[in-house]
Amino acid sequence: MFSKFFRKNASVAKQPQPSAQENASNAILTSKDINPRVNLHYGIPYTSSVMAFDPIQSLLAVGTLDGRIKVIGGDNIEGLLVSPKHFPFKYLEFLQNQGFLVSVSSENEIQVWDLEQRRMTSSLRWESSITAFSVIHGSSYMYVGDEYGMVYVVKYNAEEASLAPLPYYVPTSAIDEASGGSSSGQHSIVGVLPQPSSQGNRVLIAYDNGLLILWDVSEDKVVVVKGNKDLQLTGKIAVNSQEELSQEEPSDDEQLEKEISALCWTSGSGTVLAVGYVDGDIMLWNLSTSVPSKGNDVVKLQLSSDERRLPVIVLHWRPKRSRDDCSGQLFVYGGDAIGSEEVLTILNLDWSAGIGKLKCIGRTDITLGGSFADMVLFTSGASVNTSGMLVLTNPGQLHFYDSTCLSFLTSKEEKKFTVSPIEYPMAIPTAEPNMTAARLGLICVDGNLLKALSEKISAAKLRRVEVSGKSAWPLTGGIPSQFLEAEIYKVERVYIAGYQDGSVRIFDATCPTFSLYCVLGPEVKGTSIAGANAPVSALAFCSPKLTLAIGNELGTVRVLGIFL
Repeated sequence: MFSKFFRKNASVAKQPQPSAQENASNAILTSKDINPRVNLHYGIPYTSSVMAFDPIQSLLAVGTLDGRIKVIGGDNIEGLLVSPKHFPFKYLEFLQNQGFLVSVSSENEIQVWDLEQRRMTSSLRWESSITAFSVIHGSSYMYVGDEYGMVYVVKYNAEEASLAPLPYYVPTSAIDEASGGSSSGQHSIVGVLPQPSSQGNRVLIAYDNGLLILWDVSEDKVVVVKGNKDLQLTGKIAVNSQEELSQEEPSDDEQLEKEISALCWTSGSGTVLAVGYVDGDIMLWNLSTSVPSKGNDVVKLQLSSDERRLPVIVLHWRPKRSRDDCSGQLFVYGGDAIGSEEVLTILNLDWSAGIGKLKCIGRTDITLGGSFADMVLFTSGASVNTSGMLVLTNPGQLHFYDSTCLSFLTSKEEKKFTVSPIEYPMAIPTAEPNMTAARLGLICVDGNLLKALSEKISAAKLRRVEVSGKSAWPLTGGIPSQFLEAEIYKVERVYIAGYQDGSVRIFDATCPTFSLYCVLGPEVKGTSIAGANAPVSALAFCSPKLTLAIGNELGTVRVLGIFL
């Protein structure tokens, strides 16, 4: 589709071709062939920093600072992808409903992962620094913006498992001509957002100096230009948590050309864009026309009246209703006074009377349980029965706020909340109590004994599900399955953990989503053992006999028949 959209550019980054030696098959066994590596990982990695969500297949991907990607989703999907180069990820996006995930590393390498095969299928090292990245919804095309103000298109071919740049680009000369300047090539791209409802034919390009361009790829021309000095603010709204909401007249010295740090669409038709700036301001731009219109062009939001404010790092939009194009919730991280408490801010906005008459109905600040890393919004789908927000904080904490919780927060008069969200379900505790010993055991029995064991473990897990009720966690990956059929289920592995309080927990480790089978206390019925509560220091598992030996720090050893 892009053959007629962009002009040819011979300087586009080329994918390096493998040498003949690299292509030659090597029959000699090397150290790489037997190099141990992690294929499964339990929980959320501590170094998690970025997330992506596929609303169609209900898949969540969590990228880390050391080149790993944890993928969880519906139907007990859970896996770990490990990049050969352990660099942080700058961007992470799904090729939605196609079974592929795209990552961009800090070394400017674009990587495509096959989720079914759980491996990287293609990679492309970009020659310049990638400063913006976006996947066109429903396609295998991607926009890449770089430090030199250029926007390119990259395509992934699933049949050939190849990732390659197309020989087309957005010309800076056309941008300079439309914007009345010659500086676009001197400023880096900070955002490339396909316009909603345009079928991929239009893309919003944001430059770090505040210039906003709506580019029509089907007509190869600029449609809308915003951010120039001659544009005037039509209003400024203070949404400080310490004072009443108020509308202020813009001052004469308002500077519109300033560095952009975040942006998102705030309308399904792609006519209103929210832009966050390094100085803490947020502006809502009307992009329905390229001609400035008094009272209907741009409005500024300020979260704090302090002169020194934090940059706006993250902006996300949640419409009030699925087809509502003029009201909803704007989620903001940043923009408050420097040194203020770390919060995630939710603004209730309405501009049904026009951008010039924007109303901020209310503000809510959610106090976070850790340092903010990333967030995603999602709606209910085939494998997700609720909508809400997932917030990732350091170190490795994933919290879920459902739609009911968000509605409750924004309906209250109080403006700051410390709520208890639903935490990522951790079946294996490593603290409180502290884990002191662990062992993975293979089940090496067969016949009636294996059948009886499988039925007993399935029944125990079913009872726990009935007691706890239906899980409110939106994705079933990472938590025990609720639909195990004891008649066909076979236990293959168990994970045994000993703790500081002398207790032992046994988990079914047949699937990546471990589930608790039973808890063994330190006491033995009818027998008094001195020091039974001492920390567990050693575990030994005998699979043929299905027995477990437990040793503690005081030298006591207990041998138990634990399953039947």
